[in-house]
Amino acid sequence: MRRSPDQRDRRYAQLGRVLLLSKDRLRVTSQSGRPAVLSVRNLSVDARTPEGLKRILDDVSFDLEPGKTLCLAGESGSGKSVTSLSIMGLLPKTSLKVASGQILLEGRNIVGIPHRALRRIRGGEVAMIFQEPMTSLNPVMTIGEQLVEAIREHQANTADNAAQIAKSMLDAVHINDAARRLKQYPHELSGGMRQRVMIAMALSCRPKVLIADEPTTALDVTVQAQILTLMRELRSEFNTSILLITHDMGVVAEMADRVAIMQHGRIVEEGDALTVFGEPTQPYTRELLAAVPRLGAHAGTDEPPRVSDAPGRAVSDTPILDVQKLSVTYGAKRGFFGKGVSSAPTVNEVSFAIKAGQTLGLVGESGSGKSTTGKAVLNLIAFDGSVKIEGREVQGLSPAKMQPTRRAAQMIFQDPYASLDPRMNVGAAVAEPLVIHDVGNASERRDRVAALLKRVGLTPDAATRYPHEFSGGQRQRICIARALALEPKLIVADESVAALDVSVRARVLDLMLELQEQMGLAYLFISHDMAVIEKMSHHVAVMRGGRIVEIGTRRQVFENPGDDYTRNLMAAVPIPDPAHYRQAQQG
Repeated sequence: MRRSPDQRDRRYAQLGRVLLLSKDRLRVTSQSGRPAVLSVRNLSVDARTPEGLKRILDDVSFDLEPGKTLCLAGESGSGKSVTSLSIMGLLPKTSLKVASGQILLEGRNIVGIPHRALRRIRGGEVAMIFQEPMTSLNPVMTIGEQLVEAIREHQANTADNAAQIAKSMLDAVHINDAARRLKQYPHELSGGMRQRVMIAMALSCRPKVLIADEPTTALDVTVQAQILTLMRELRSEFNTSILLITHDMGVVAEMADRVAIMQHGRIVEEGDALTVFGEPTQPYTRELLAAVPRLGAHAGTDEPPRVSDAPGRAVSDTPILDVQKLSVTYGAKRGFFGKGVSSAPTVNEVSFAIKAGQTLGLVGESGSGKSTTGKAVLNLIAFDGSVKIEGREVQGLSPAKMQPTRRAAQMIFQDPYASLDPRMNVGAAVAEPLVIHDVGNASERRDRVAALLKRVGLTPDAATRYPHEFSGGQRQRICIARALALEPKLIVADESVAALDVSVRARVLDLMLELQEQMGLAYLFISHDMAVIEKMSHHVAVMRGGRIVEIGTRRQVFENPGDDYTRNLMAAVPIPDPAHYRQAQQG
């Protein structure tokens, strides 16, 4: 039954949230009684599927106060990004629709308003920072052109004035040499600088609400710390309210005034950050917090935690991988007779060794040379120096002569979806190495694939499905199964869990530890996450500028770091305890 205005007034008064001021605009207050700049009320979203409508966001409600930060936290598929896209009016109309509920921006319900009015709000009153700035920026327009376009879209400014505002915003987000950066294209900037440009663009029109959807997931720990500090400074300077969406509970602890935990399209727990972290009431919240890798959790030992009852294998003194003075130089300039001046090496005289059943954690920021080292070790790129796998020198080997060694050394990449052919079912993808190396007949390969899938925690019937039918964590398990197909002795894992949710990441790391214990695998584990490196590694090498600046046992590097760069990396790791940050701010 349709309520009369009086009935609606009484209903709002009972909720203690909303006071009707006029026909179009409401004065919305939060649970604390303070005004709410953004208020989401009983929001539900349906997805159109071949079987009909499916509810993917169910009765979501929360308030965002002026100058405060509310964090929506939860794993992939929980509904965080759908919530943000609903607020921005960016839901794809062919597949998703708002079924019910209200989104109140300073009291005005913006659900279903005309597109022209929504465009004025989007970017002007509510702005958004997306996870991957490279895909959000136009690659054929300069940074300045894109900033000016956004400013002129929402402000009555001349081109010259907009250009001045664009420069001042780059200064505000601490991008050096702003005048030169305005003339550059996105590909000429680092990931951290591109994210700063996105923040500058979002704040250029002084929005009341800034929505940041996983803004630091792909960033190094030190760059992440800089971006989070910048967001806090700008929130204070412009009194902007922030809706921060993340699965990183360390980031939540550092940034949030209030926290809303999402699971399966619903908010299962909400409250002050101190309360949610200190006294969580829901099992799912406790599971998320327990899965967060904590720097220092494994102090006092050089062994990763055991996750299997299988007896550990004896470690041979002969290394599976022996790297001596490895150097890689990109873009070498050669003259007509093969002579000339080479550019500076990306990797410069790197040396280390890994024994069977051991893990060397290779850590550092983007551009430090970690991934280049991993590719060179497997002879995927040209290099100088020596790399021996099971005692065999691989430097200079042709692809044909390298093939026997490929059985002993495999790689797991960061993005499992990009690593799997979308046209091949999982069974064919896992069996592909067996086919290439002519191992077994068709029946034996099917049995081997079923055993591998079971070993990584999937059912054999997964072999008939395709990559898009699996979650990110499941796809990474498939990539691990494929890497194990030839029973290798060495696996190079390049940021293999960086894109995974915190609890999924914990399960994949435990799986890798279990496989190491059972099979005696040697890992070169590449990551920028210091807490993950600490959990996984027997030895740790810290890279900067293409060189190893520190190497030693896990205890040596983490408990007594000898290099300032290592100490800075450790200091930048978010601590999953909001009390720590509140004490620091008060101090």
